[in-house]
Amino acid sequence: MKIFRSISSVLVALIAFSFASCSEEKVVPLSTHSIIPLPASVLDSEGRFALNSNTKIVAIGDQSQMVLIAENFKSSVYHLTGLNLGSADQDQEDAIVFELNPSFGQGEEAYKIDIKKDKIRITASKPAGLFYAAQTFTQLIPTDGEELKGTNNRFIIPTGTIEDKPEYAYRGMMLDVARHFFPVEDVKHLIDLIALYKINFLHLHLSDDQGWRIEIKSWPLLTTIGGSTQVGGGEGGFYTQEDYKEIVKYAQDKFITIVPEIDMPGHTNSALASYGQLNPGIIVPEKGALPYDRTNIGVDGMATPLYTGTEVGFSTLDTKKPITYQFVEDVIRELAEITPGPFIHIGGDESHVTAMEDYIPFIERAQDLVTKYGKRTMGWDEVAHAKLLPSSVAQFWAVEENAVMAIEQGAQVLISPSKKAYLDMKYDTTTQIGYTWAALIELDDAYNWDPTELNENIKRENIIGVEAPLWAETLRSRADMEFLTFPRLPAIAEIAWTSKDLRSWDSFSTRIKKHGRRWDAMGLNYYKSPKVIWD
Repeated sequence: MKIFRSISSVLVALIAFSFASCSEEKVVPLSTHSIIPLPASVLDSEGRFALNSNTKIVAIGDQSQMVLIAENFKSSVYHLTGLNLGSADQDQEDAIVFELNPSFGQGEEAYKIDIKKDKIRITASKPAGLFYAAQTFTQLIPTDGEELKGTNNRFIIPTGTIEDKPEYAYRGMMLDVARHFFPVEDVKHLIDLIALYKINFLHLHLSDDQGWRIEIKSWPLLTTIGGSTQVGGGEGGFYTQEDYKEIVKYAQDKFITIVPEIDMPGHTNSALASYGQLNPGIIVPEKGALPYDRTNIGVDGMATPLYTGTEVGFSTLDTKKPITYQFVEDVIRELAEITPGPFIHIGGDESHVTAMEDYIPFIERAQDLVTKYGKRTMGWDEVAHAKLLPSSVAQFWAVEENAVMAIEQGAQVLISPSKKAYLDMKYDTTTQIGYTWAALIELDDAYNWDPTELNENIKRENIIGVEAPLWAETLRSRADMEFLTFPRLPAIAEIAWTSKDLRSWDSFSTRIKKHGRRWDAMGLNYYKSPKVIWD
């Protein structure tokens, strides 16, 4: 009898210990979670919230604005956990409450996440804030895709409060689809990825010497001829206006604004090959010829050959012909009609064979046409040689003095320094794709800089935001796009979102390794930088 009692006592103890162990599941404090971009404020509290199959989603506020937020969030949670969360009509326990509250303040993209034991409340004044809060919250779920970290189909979230808002209103990435064409599904895939890191602008480089990628109905040969090839040859491709609208809508659903770019007056050989009347007589150099050789002159008004090389600076529109400005206006008008965002990018870079006395009036006329159709002009930093409108934005990529000139005219600048933010630069000398002309950009190089420290005359109030361009001369696939983008894009995203005083490489390098596990589960072809000890 004594032995039986002893065994019974042991079993009771083991069962009690087992229940205690389950109830005391290890929880990482909220403040030590690997959130990217780093929030403005994270406060811990004692406790945990169990996300499980009984958890409901409650949407409080204008339901027409809330449906998309809730559906996106439900989809994200399902793919991460396998939980198909239901909805409830009113505030209740065991719920994640999304509240759209106009009195919340703090800015259109600000949000607050209050995690308690019985409920999570996510508050923002605008839908964008709720969407960004959802991106933060999904990073708290202890799962790496297929490798679930739940116990009995529940996922433990630490309690506490996150309050957050972005440093810059413009947080962008540029994808060059002119040098190498990426189909609609690849662009959507990129949108899905960058939305996770609160990127809110996707700049599409739609035309260059090697390809014209957007249908212009009044100038149909731009795509049938100009869109027919790409760097290295191949069939190229283009977006119909319906394709473009589909991309725009898909991006809008992820709170990303599309910025279309038509590069001019240089980088225009695909247009000159399509319509010879735009050609002032300069043609593509033969292989091996100097790219800026002005002795290599063609016949005025004749179409140039298609070009599949990688030299730059040899092409220009005829800036003196009236037909050129009819062309520019038609392109801008049609783009403006299908672009709900505020910007149209007119390029303006590396137009080396356009005389400055011709370049300046061209940029000013193009800027006026963008304004005529209700949009703001954006251009690479060379456009600052022209007289810019205060509404225009110069994108700094190469020459700091150009950015300063734009600021002196009352314009703002978008910061994209090629030595820090260009995603097409190689990581190191062993990288198989990419370039080295600007720099080798390892992950720590992409992270350890600040837009306000580039030039003493470029101050915080002059900067609209930060953008990371990905040029596609060496890209051939979606996998190539992923490899050069990740993990550097999250680094640039943190610079754009998180204030300088909160950022540190030690913190970022610790947090990014956790993201590698999810990228592995997603099958993402990312670069495992030796600067990080990956999990």
